[in-house]
Amino acid sequence: MPQVPNRRVLTGTHFMLGNHAVVEGALAAGCDFFAGYPITPANEISEHMARRLPEVGGKFLQGEDELCSIFAVTGAALAGARAMTATASAGYNYMQEGLEYAIAAEIPCVIVDVQRCRGENFATQADVMQMRWGPSGDHEMIVLAPSSVQELFDTTIRAFNLAEKYRMPVIVMSETTIALMRERLVIPRPEEIEIVHRAKPSVPPEEFLPFQAGPDGVPPLPAFGEGYRVLYSLNPHDERGSIHWDPDVFEAMYRRITHKITTHYDDIVRTESFYLDDARIGVVAYGSECRSALEAVELARAKGIRAGMLKLATVWPVPEREIASLARQCATILAVEMNLGKYAREIERVACGTCQVVRVTKNRGVIHTPGEILEAIEAHA
Repeated sequence: MPQVPNRRVLTGTHFMLGNHAVVEGALAAGCDFFAGYPITPANEISEHMARRLPEVGGKFLQGEDELCSIFAVTGAALAGARAMTATASAGYNYMQEGLEYAIAAEIPCVIVDVQRCRGENFATQADVMQMRWGPSGDHEMIVLAPSSVQELFDTTIRAFNLAEKYRMPVIVMSETTIALMRERLVIPRPEEIEIVHRAKPSVPPEEFLPFQAGPDGVPPLPAFGEGYRVLYSLNPHDERGSIHWDPDVFEAMYRRITHKITTHYDDIVRTESFYLDDARIGVVAYGSECRSALEAVELARAKGIRAGMLKLATVWPVPEREIASLARQCATILAVEMNLGKYAREIERVACGTCQVVRVTKNRGVIHTPGEILEAIEAHA
């Protein structure tokens, strides 16, 4: 019989829009359900997903609004789907109740937030704190920060794997800059892509405790229709899933869902280092700001300034070890971001006076130029 090409993984080299790279990364990761509501500058994700998902047997839903979309995603995930949604800053606001539910009920899903300025499609990183603290209640978040079209593809795959592994929503922190950019994208062969599947129950339904976790802190997750009866509630619940208004039960639940993230720091947190071996001034950046920051560091090096860069591929949990190490090494850290100084507070907290932390921030709808960052490097070298 003739070989049918794999329409889920488009192996090869492409010149692709960032938003389309998100879709291709999701499909390569096994995504089979998407729900979303139109909003710029994320619309190309929904539009491309509406074309591509039916080709691979998946289901696409245009929700009536963002709240419908996030709850459709959580329902699909509980039914066994690898599910995602995509939105932009204003739409992300509306999804917080659904995110709170996904956190408390431990539902694996992926949310892409293409950040924009209020009401306009200009670049910003002003959602960075909301991505961590938006949902109510004690919780941790996993937020990944790609800086290129290739990384949008790779990061979306990783987001699905982390969501399935730790049973929680994972945020891909996109931005207008990279979402609407076209760049070279290399998609590997399917067998070269790591796919992580959620743990399933190993005991019969009558012996199953839905929220009894193993050593990794993550309970197995059956799908609807597999014979396991589970109540998924954001209310405090015991290991059986029963709503239980007991302070010990309440605190134990929230300790476990936070510890399953904090105790797996080495697996979740990723950074990259550039020219840090002898650096005396360190630049910390995430997302599209890494592009200008790295060029500025290289320009500074050409002038004899011992600059280096720490790129945060994971922004939440905070890469505390790596930032603390940089603070011990450098006399000055420059915190570069496209807002008026939000994540800089985390860098200052971790540095804790070990070195000077200087905020290199702006919120003008465009990323910093290499020249602007170089000027800050020279001023503090």
